[in-house]
Amino acid sequence: MTLHVPLKVVVVGHGMVGSRLVDELVRRSAESFDITVLGAEPYEPYNRVLLSDVVAGRTDVAAITMPDPGGDHVTTLRGVAAVSVDRRARTVTDAAGAVHAYDRLVLATGSRARVLPLPGLVADDGTVNLPAGVHALRTLDDAREIVAASVNTPRAVVVGGGVLGVEAAYGLAGRGLQVTLVDPSPAPMSRQLDTAAGAVLAAGLRDAGVTLRLGARPSEVLVAGGRAVGVRLGPGRGGDGGTGHGGTGHDGGDAGDVVAAGLVVLTAGTVPETGIAREAGLSTDRGIVVGHDLACPDDPRVFAIGDCAQPPQGSRGLVAEGWDQARRLADHLASLVAVRAQEAQRAAAPREHLRFPHEGERPSMAVRLGTLLASRAATDQGVDTRGTDVVKVKAGALSIVSMGVSGPREPAPGHRAVALHDAAAGRYVEAVVADGILVGATCVGDPRVAADLTAAYTRRTPVPVDPAFLLLTPVMPSAEPASSPEHMPDDATVCRCNGVTKHDITACWDDGARSADDIAAATRATTGCGSCREAVCGLADWLAATRDGGAPVEPGAALVHASAGEG
Repeated sequence: MTLHVPLKVVVVGHGMVGSRLVDELVRRSAESFDITVLGAEPYEPYNRVLLSDVVAGRTDVAAITMPDPGGDHVTTLRGVAAVSVDRRARTVTDAAGAVHAYDRLVLATGSRARVLPLPGLVADDGTVNLPAGVHALRTLDDAREIVAASVNTPRAVVVGGGVLGVEAAYGLAGRGLQVTLVDPSPAPMSRQLDTAAGAVLAAGLRDAGVTLRLGARPSEVLVAGGRAVGVRLGPGRGGDGGTGHGGTGHDGGDAGDVVAAGLVVLTAGTVPETGIAREAGLSTDRGIVVGHDLACPDDPRVFAIGDCAQPPQGSRGLVAEGWDQARRLADHLASLVAVRAQEAQRAAAPREHLRFPHEGERPSMAVRLGTLLASRAATDQGVDTRGTDVVKVKAGALSIVSMGVSGPREPAPGHRAVALHDAAAGRYVEAVVADGILVGATCVGDPRVAADLTAAYTRRTPVPVDPAFLLLTPVMPSAEPASSPEHMPDDATVCRCNGVTKHDITACWDDGARSADDIAAATRATTGCGSCREAVCGLADWLAATRDGGAPVEPGAALVHASAGEG
């Protein structure tokens, strides 16, 4: 008789966070779980962070597909949405009418694009009705539709000057469209950048051909024949309709102006998908309310992670934050399985006691794993999310990175901030230090320094006594790109998003990986911001040539920067 009964886990949502949770569970102990995944979209999981690259034409749709963890213990239902949860029966009903039982339920429903309540977009009864030519940028289908629409119109308006809006505007301008970026703030990315940094970014956008209408809000989307033909502007936060006093300025026009466009892209934020939780009687606010352990206070068998979740420390909507939640929840579920296995062993042999190595017998793997993870979970209150709050903008030649303490703020006791503002060179760098550690940084226009600051921030590297050295001097050695991967040190970080080193990649190659996709599946390299893919492909080519008896790699054929990988 077997004592092992897999824990039934139903995951609602097959995006970047839901699929990461499944991967984390499978990597820990696949046979310990019976996992069912319900995904509303009919696709394999894909890297939503790279949708703006698809819009810009820098990345093909096929290239953003992520490794899909599977196997005998995972059932993935693509294109099948969950419609209701019966918490008393512990079941989830999907759109096809099938019922899925669970021991633990994980809601990873993500978020939807926020649609501004404007005439032309929303009916009098509040119903959203986007006319032809108006698109949000949230899903793979959205990206495809925007690319198709960009072929049929010469002008586009991007509504919202946050990270996604900047990326979309830059990408569409690169496709040759006349692009106007509209935002009510006096500078783009006003949540992440202060006025000086925002001014450098604004100048870079103008150099790329983007017209800025800052300090202005859209008041109406004009529609003719069922199709968008333009956007009427109203006053923004400053009430001046676009003059941007005290900010980065604008490119002409006043409130009431109409910006003609056959393509309108909505990037004005997101709204967590909480409907299924609310209808199940779970507490919701902006998101699904959870504790530090990511469990819903109304039902400890139900968890929420990613964009849909609202933990006590709040949420920034960053994928690294969701991935960290997936890791912590996987630890919790694995420890639960281990404890259940231990209890089952005791029940089967009530007179036997666990015997440890000094008694001639090691405890079972389940018991050891449970002890380790239970100990870790016990200290997981007041979660430290440092390293999950790095914001990177993917906009071709524009390099913008912010992390930790950054953007507009009041001075804080114990914080020392130093900055370099070189408008002529299109560069702004700020570093914030406390107790000898980098606690925040902003870097516009200097990708090399940004990579070094990111490494110092995420690794908590002690910084120089004079933090001004951070603004120009690399925090870490290895200043020059390697002419061949052979010259890279084994501990060189290739993928910063997932902490993957050259050694990790060569090790997985020795274990059987034979392509960049195999490396991604084994190490998760390239599945974050994607900027390290060229380096990973270069390493794969080099390994194929040197480990598998192929032709030698030409010097410089696969340039790899030992400290610049950020994917």
